Amino acid sequence: MPLLPRLGACLALASALSAAPATKPAPDTDWREYLGGADRAHYSPLAQIDRANVAQLKPAWEYRTGEPGEVQANPLIVGGVLYGLTAAGNVFALDGATGQERWRWTDTASATPARRIVRGLTYWESGDDRRILVSAGAFLVALDARTGTPIESFGQKGRASLKQGLGATAEKKHVISTTPGTLCGDLIVMPLRLSEGPDAAPGYVQAFDVRTGKLAWVFRTIPLPGEFGYETWPANAHRNSDVGGANCWAGMAYDAARHLLFVPTGSAAPDFWGGARAGSNLFANCLVALDARTGQRVWHFQFIHHDIWDRDLPSPPVLLTVRHAGRAVAAVAQTTKSGHVFLFDRANGKPLFPVEEKPAPKSTVPGEISWPTQPVPAKPAPFARQSLGDDDISPHAENRAELLKRFRAARRGQFEPFSAADETVILPGFDGGSEWGGVAADPQGILYVNANEMAWMARLKEVPGVDALAHLSPGQRTYVATCAGCHGTERQGNPAANLPPLLDVSTRKSREEVAQLTIAGKGMMPGFPALSASDRQALIDFLFGTEKTETVAPAAAAGATAVANAATAALRVPYRLDGYNRFIDSKGYPAITPPWGTLTAIDLNTGEHRWQVALGEYAELTAKGIAPTGTENYGGPIVTAGGVLFIAATKDAKLRAFDAATGKTLWSADLPAPGFATPATYAIGGRQYVVVAAGGTKLGTKKGESYVAYALP
Repeated sequence: MPLLPRLGACLALASALSAAPATKPAPDTDWREYLGGADRAHYSPLAQIDRANVAQLKPAWEYRTGEPGEVQANPLIVGGVLYGLTAAGNVFALDGATGQERWRWTDTASATPARRIVRGLTYWESGDDRRILVSAGAFLVALDARTGTPIESFGQKGRASLKQGLGATAEKKHVISTTPGTLCGDLIVMPLRLSEGPDAAPGYVQAFDVRTGKLAWVFRTIPLPGEFGYETWPANAHRNSDVGGANCWAGMAYDAARHLLFVPTGSAAPDFWGGARAGSNLFANCLVALDARTGQRVWHFQFIHHDIWDRDLPSPPVLLTVRHAGRAVAAVAQTTKSGHVFLFDRANGKPLFPVEEKPAPKSTVPGEISWPTQPVPAKPAPFARQSLGDDDISPHAENRAELLKRFRAARRGQFEPFSAADETVILPGFDGGSEWGGVAADPQGILYVNANEMAWMARLKEVPGVDALAHLSPGQRTYVATCAGCHGTERQGNPAANLPPLLDVSTRKSREEVAQLTIAGKGMMPGFPALSASDRQALIDFLFGTEKTETVAPAAAAGATAVANAATAALRVPYRLDGYNRFIDSKGYPAITPPWGTLTAIDLNTGEHRWQVALGEYAELTAKGIAPTGTENYGGPIVTAGGVLFIAATKDAKLRAFDAATGKTLWSADLPAPGFATPATYAIGGRQYVVVAAGGTKLGTKKGESYVAYALP
């Protein structure tokens, strides 16, 4: 049993815990599924905490995991027990009323364990059989929910491979899951996170038996000959080791009454140059409705044809009921990184508001065949800005003239293909618009979505071929192929995009740690398991400054890396993104006018916005008399029957409560670190709690390790 100080369970004052609540007792209420339920609506029927008393909230307990880092998990609460994850992806169970730890599971079975962001868990029960299912690297693990011990009859000693239905091309490729699976009866359907380069595995949708871990069915998002959508790819694209992706990484929603599983998918890989995947690329960038019993397609809608902007669908769809044309319609809503909401009839996929295919500019990059049109909904209006002009360059920037010059020289416009000659403004940026935290919806058909208002600058860079790198050492070649796209050709990194420099990696990491990172990845960084042992060693020697630097003959360079190797695959793509670059001013603030983060309520019965407010603030700017600007934000909101919306998400490390009807701020509390996670709410013993993980690290913020719960005195 771990020592109490390491558990970090901080109980509320005994008098507060023992006192009867001043308000009406709340019935015991669980938060049994990721984001509150299979509908992914982030909604709770609890109303003990309401508009009138929310300002009285106080900390009830704080649990410190002892593993600081980035925590993005939405916890589960079942039968009074809270199940959560640490920054390292380890699982724990707590008493939901006190924060006292009950058990903890640490992944010791993975050959290459790594600190991996996992955003939630799945709970399943049948009679006395109660399980927690969690991803661990390329595996799905089943734990006994009462003890945290692996269930030996599941898969191989508690672990089932997430590669079972992906085919031979995925065997040595990066495959993990950062979002919990969706239960469809006794099946669990797993999202997958893959590399986004030419070494990407195919992103097929797979269902596993919850009891055995065996594969139940597969839906191929890159179709085989004879399957629907095959003609939207080059012939035999499913066999091309340089084409992959089209994966659902964000999570899914499930309509049990109709046996419909709603699957949002990401872009095909490689992300930014699609010359090897000409066509519209079904089922990438789609919402696909599948029969959950068989995996058969019922309907689909594609949001981006032939994606070359990484406009993958960022969060699970939301199932809700709306009034449309005078009748109640069971609907499904999907938000996008571009700041749009698409609303469909759940049964047949018919858009409930008109969608227009609008002309899109043609790519000027050699070998790229961009798609001539892209779909845009007529309603609702976008919840994030779609364009910028000179007046939108921040008046608060000390180097405004410099920013304006850069902005005027850049290409602009929605669906403007990236160029190898000039920068292109992408707004909303690579992180949205809408993001992975998801959106909330109440029974009245009101959608609540938080969004980023950050412009990014993007440019493509020509990738030198193997022969052009003949003068480099093997380690340098491998670095250029696998690492330079994110960490820069000079290893300088990109702090604004949370990409660390690698010039001094030897002072921060051991050779063994770097080797493990290149295999398993860490956080959002993918691993490169396909690298040969010799290439991996050469890369580490290069990073640690111990590699011999004499030139290598072209013939040796060409044969230095195996054809199937991840490094060679990267060199076969002629263009890649030249870094992830936020458009920021000299002080690190967004270079455009505020708001920089927003929270919007949208009535999906009418398609009209109800309200929008800035979300988050920079205290130093507020002190100068600048109205709260909002900040970039990660993690979603929850909404309750008490008329209160709770959200953390912001860079300023606060948990806030808003009036769901008006957007007015009702309460806020300082967290020990930013809460880049979606909260949860539940009731035990007549008392309603709101809990959020405070994990930090994104946006340059400090690490966190806490789960903090609040309740009325």
